[in-house]
Amino acid sequence: MMKQPRAWQRMLSGRRLDLLDPTPLDVEIEDIAHGLAFVARWNGQTRGDWPYSVAEHSLLVEALFARTNPGLGARWQLAALLHDAPEYVIGDMISPVKSAIGAAYGEMDARLMAAVHLRFGLPAVLPGAIKKAIKTADRLSAWAEAVQIAGFSEAEADRLFGRPTEGVLRGLTIRLRPPAEVRADFTARHHALAAAMAAA
Repeated sequence: MMKQPRAWQRMLSGRRLDLLDPTPLDVEIEDIAHGLAFVARWNGQTRGDWPYSVAEHSLLVEALFARTNPGLGARWQLAALLHDAPEYVIGDMISPVKSAIGAAYGEMDARLMAAVHLRFGLPAVLPGAIKKAIKTADRLSAWAEAVQIAGFSEAEADRLFGRPTEGVLRGLTIRLRPPAEVRADFTARHHALAAAMAAA
């Protein structure tokens, strides 16, 4: 009988996360923060002495989501912060690679995302309007990243991600920092939002 391939990943917390059948019980914010702080956006093709991490990107997306959706509250801000959480175990693939792989990648991502959401008190599947608002913030972040650190012209970024509304990015700059610093900020932001949810 052929042995089944291993489908789990061991985390630094000691958890074993089954990638094919993930359970919320094996999801820890410290593992997510650590993993995302060491995963580079843009396949590492960015200017600077540090890679631009998915954790840093997630902090920016959450800030943009809050800025463009005032009053929605901590629950959905937490969803924005965690919008790329599955990448702590499956990495960040650029969109052309995701398209080439097809449905299998999306299905794995969705299973992992559902486990993450349930672990932190969010619905397994987000409401359509919230998902759309997070995607808008994600595209704003991608535009800023493309222009500021990934070598794109504004015209090229406009074609790929859409031109940001005047002033929406004001005061928000791309930061390149050591992974340990980003990991700490991501974890702290998660705890702050979780506390705000509990107090609501």
